[in-house]
Amino acid sequence: MNIALFVWEYPPTIAGGLGTYAHNMAPGLVKMGHKVSVLTLNRGGLPTKEKIEGVDVYRPAVPDAGNVFQIISDHSLRKWGAGLKFFSDIALYNILSADKLLNHLIAEEGQKFDLVSYHDWLSGVAGLMVKNGSEMSRVFHVHSTEWGRTNGRGSEVVTNIERAAADEATRVITVSNAMKRDLTSHGWNESKIDVVWNGVDPVKYEPGRVSEKEAHVIRRKYGIGDDDKMILFVGRLTPIKGAMELVRSMTEVQKVSPKAKLVVLGIGEQEYEMRNLVNHLGLTQSVKLQFEFISEEERIQHYAASDLCVFPSTYEPFGIVSLEAMAMAKPVVVGARGVVGFAEQVIPNGPQKCGLHVNGGDPNDIAWGLNEALHDPDEAKAWGQNGRKRVLETFTWDKAVADTLKIYQHAAR
Repeated sequence: MNIALFVWEYPPTIAGGLGTYAHNMAPGLVKMGHKVSVLTLNRGGLPTKEKIEGVDVYRPAVPDAGNVFQIISDHSLRKWGAGLKFFSDIALYNILSADKLLNHLIAEEGQKFDLVSYHDWLSGVAGLMVKNGSEMSRVFHVHSTEWGRTNGRGSEVVTNIERAAADEATRVITVSNAMKRDLTSHGWNESKIDVVWNGVDPVKYEPGRVSEKEAHVIRRKYGIGDDDKMILFVGRLTPIKGAMELVRSMTEVQKVSPKAKLVVLGIGEQEYEMRNLVNHLGLTQSVKLQFEFISEEERIQHYAASDLCVFPSTYEPFGIVSLEAMAMAKPVVVGARGVVGFAEQVIPNGPQKCGLHVNGGDPNDIAWGLNEALHDPDEAKAWGQNGRKRVLETFTWDKAVADTLKIYQHAAR
């Protein structure tokens, strides 16, 4: 197959899980013998065309039109404030990339594509433009929704783009059964929605890659001793991730597990509020805040240094961080209430148990999960081993690529 893939973030620009997904999916399709052209955002300073790991990457340069969008936008978009510049960049990326595909790669160069793949609202407009300009099959990938990210308080414009992109797609792929149920409950056509779980690279995320010395350095960085229990949270500091509730839970955790130390690793709008909360609750010795976006290698070192990982999200369509921790053979405590894909990854009971499910909106329930995971180190270690085994069997990128390809081939018939 010859596949055109619209995704706004692609190496060297990776802002979150979507970039990680694309970085694994596109080369994975190439390895299986298919041709992939990625069309991605370029705010300047990056080559407009290059080949990376066999993938043809096109980056039409986006001009700064922030002041123009201030003039032409309605009230709902102007409410974005400084974020309107991001919206204008995304809009122009979509237009220029669709033009690149339709008028240059296809019309001028004569390339023939079997299918176009576009991801979230961030490339939904490009998908709609391709539909208008060609007969190609289209697969719309939904990694999250505007209503979910914002608890129903998001942009009507973005929601309308998401719905139109889905309605005009040949097939829709989403990342969990929980997400499929949510889309269906909002009136999307269930019959054309497929579920493909994401994956992780178990070679990169392998416990033996990090030495005891490297793990020791990480623990010492936060003042965590050999007898202490390091609990690790990695994620954006935004309400849906449950980090504030996690911090509140530590008052109860300390009563049962006084050696527990929580490391919060991430950036986001809750930084100031979280620092004040830690001080107010008197948790400065047991909660260590690291407001920083670190490299993937450093993140792997943090997983290796930890005794337990916790991700108490209340909205998480899939969530790759839990797979990363599981691949590193760490027991996990995850949010499982609401639209949360963690519940499909983590087995909470039986012989394959690899962690616990909690209500990420309830600090007391989070505390229960953490204390349960901490009270028996040998049992927790067994959960970690089960987690890695589950990743190897079910959650590799090779499997995600193969499952996605089946849907692409069906859609392109």
